[in-house]
Amino acid sequence: MDTFLAPIENPGSLMMKMVYSAMRRQFGKVLTPAKVFVARMPLAFGKFFGQIGKLDKKLTLPEETQFLVRECVARINVCEFCIDIGRAIAIKSHMDEARFDAIGEYRTSPLFSDAERAALEFATELTREKKVDPRTFERLQKHFTERAICEIVWLVASEHFYNMTNIGLNIHSDMLCDFSRKRQKEMATAH
Repeated sequence: MDTFLAPIENPGSLMMKMVYSAMRRQFGKVLTPAKVFVARMPLAFGKFFGQIGKLDKKLTLPEETQFLVRECVARINVCEFCIDIGRAIAIKSHMDEARFDAIGEYRTSPLFSDAERAALEFATELTREKKVDPRTFERLQKHFTERAICEIVWLVASEHFYNMTNIGLNIHSDMLCDFSRKRQKEMATAH
């Protein structure tokens, strides 16, 4: 399905050309959100996208927990691009793909700790209901510090930003998972 706005394949500004080049190096292609959204907006908006990633590096939650929370939100919102890129980064980072496959069963799957279940339940409730039951919050508090709870809220909120940007412009998967798996196989056979 086509995006609502045609992707800009050849940006006019030198800065966007540099952004496209950096994406090709990192992902093997220019990501659709850059070609549809970022290329049409003032540079500060593109920098904001990048700033979210920089801020995520300051989080203290385990990286896999961060990705599980983001993946959970993206799935609820049905943001195909975010589901795809989240999985691709998880593959590249050698995270357990089985856990990503089991997110829909986090409540009962033995692949998740009680703390992860509490975080995913909180993220699910906040995403679906736009509010959180005090009992859900109490359960979260049993496993996470106040800072970690704020980090989970940050992950849910910033994932919504990504999701709504992509959904609003009809941006779907860039098939990065397949690309990541192919790249891993190539690297494995090269060694």
